[in-house]
Amino acid sequence: MSSAPGRRKRRRAAAALRVLGMDIGGSYLKAAVVDATGRMLTGRLKLNTPDPCPPKVMVRALLQLVRPLTGYNHLAIGFPGVVRGGRVLTAPHWDNSKWANFALASTLSQRLGDVPARLINDAEMQGLAVIRGRGLELVLTLGTGAGTGLFRDGQIMPHLELAHHPLHKGDTYNDYLGDAARKRIGRKRWNKRVAHTIDVLRALLNYDHLFIGGGNASRVNVRLPANATLVSNDAGIDGGAALWRPGRPPPL
Repeated sequence: MSSAPGRRKRRRAAAALRVLGMDIGGSYLKAAVVDATGRMLTGRLKLNTPDPCPPKVMVRALLQLVRPLTGYNHLAIGFPGVVRGGRVLTAPHWDNSKWANFALASTLSQRLGDVPARLINDAEMQGLAVIRGRGLELVLTLGTGAGTGLFRDGQIMPHLELAHHPLHKGDTYNDYLGDAARKRIGRKRWNKRVAHTIDVLRALLNYDHLFIGGGNASRVNVRLPANATLVSNDAGIDGGAALWRPGRPPPL
């Protein structure tokens, strides 16, 4: 059992927490400062993601994006790929060979005044803002591609890069559900694909609850099962607060 001084210390740490959340996407870069509850303390800033986007270009664009933001004491970065130990392992929207093993967390920390930084998959960061912390919960993000984050009793499970796994006739989740597919086949057929994907994921993972977010979640109009919920795309930034909440272990 934790002591009263320990609890007071954690409460003070939470009260002082000001997190600069960065949500990196294949189409847009977004950022805002949030408090310990995930409440936005600034407006949400947005910038088109450069194309092409090797690490130096990405870092330069992020620094430009967050220049107007002040008053933060921690960084939380959501990245659309496999990340571990503050480094990018895969960057499917860009060139993997240029991004592999790039220390994005420490690079941004140094460039922003040695502010402590944590890097996590973007779907997992969104999930931290919306999960209920009970049972097996899955987050599916629909945007440029399709991302997933899996949680058990509020804890992040090992990352599954389902975006690149075959889903239908050789198409990956990215191919089948990504924004390019939506524009090509139209909203009605795309929503049928969303419904099919929900069925596949339910059979694959037997989750207790599914949260659907990302920039295209607002375009979902199929009848959802009782254990599925649409969530705001702002959660991609809000989750940065939970990533730094006292008592939460750092990501792998």
